[in-house]
Amino acid sequence: MKFGISLFASDRGIGPASAARGAEAHGFDSFYVPEHTHIPVKRVAVHPRTGDSSLPDDRYMRTLDPWVALATAAAVTDRIEVGTAVAIPVEHDPIALAKTIASLDHLSGGRVVVGVGYGWNLDELSHHNVPPARRRTMLREYLEAMRALWTEDEASFEGEFVSFGPSWAWPKPIRTPPVFVGAAGTDKNFRWIVRSADGWMSTPFEPDIEARVVTLQRMWRKAGRDGAPRIVLLDGKPDVDKLRRWSDLGVTEVVYGLPDRSEEDVLAYLGRLAEKLEGLRETTGAG
Repeated sequence: MKFGISLFASDRGIGPASAARGAEAHGFDSFYVPEHTHIPVKRVAVHPRTGDSSLPDDRYMRTLDPWVALATAAAVTDRIEVGTAVAIPVEHDPIALAKTIASLDHLSGGRVVVGVGYGWNLDELSHHNVPPARRRTMLREYLEAMRALWTEDEASFEGEFVSFGPSWAWPKPIRTPPVFVGAAGTDKNFRWIVRSADGWMSTPFEPDIEARVVTLQRMWRKAGRDGAPRIVLLDGKPDVDKLRRWSDLGVTEVVYGLPDRSEEDVLAYLGRLAEKLEGLRETTGAG
């Protein structure tokens, strides 16, 4: 089981390059940033955490472009994976986005991981002309089209939302980026993941998380998927008993968020967190 870091990258506080470099120096395995292109001032969409249209953090309206942020992180690191938690592909042109991700993977030496979401902010999606009732189908087509561009010498795709004839597109990713879905651990979401993705990222306050992990693994096997799903769990404070259970369950990775503080404070926090996890690695065999 690996350990990762997520930064709600914004135009204040520590930058993604410094945070990723610090995370790698302290032995973490992955570094994630989120995405919002913008936040409409007038909204009716309910935020999953607050239960209404209010936002739990004003960084939602200050987020950096994730791919630019990850490019700066990849440029100053050598080993750590760089990814999104999560990106919203349907807010972009899929051909152009495939090129961006492939270029980042090529330049980073094959270290890109793509976490995606359906998009809880329906007001934001509407500004991108995304039909709310069809956003899951739209995301599936985007992922299938991008995989074609990443893997085929002459790629083409024909769907409801994406359509292009035989085309050349290089660079190809060094590895086809693993795609996981950040969403609630429901059977509906798991069916979507089993069909169209490589794994799942939990929500911050997922109930019965261990039971949900077992459910996804069972659905994965029943569908005849090879290997095991990538399972990324968001955690608060490290706890040895919990991490031992998660490791035994086959959880791939546990991710910890960084506080919204100065660079000095964040780097100090990374050091303390790494020290705690080092002891847990020895006890649990994780890492």
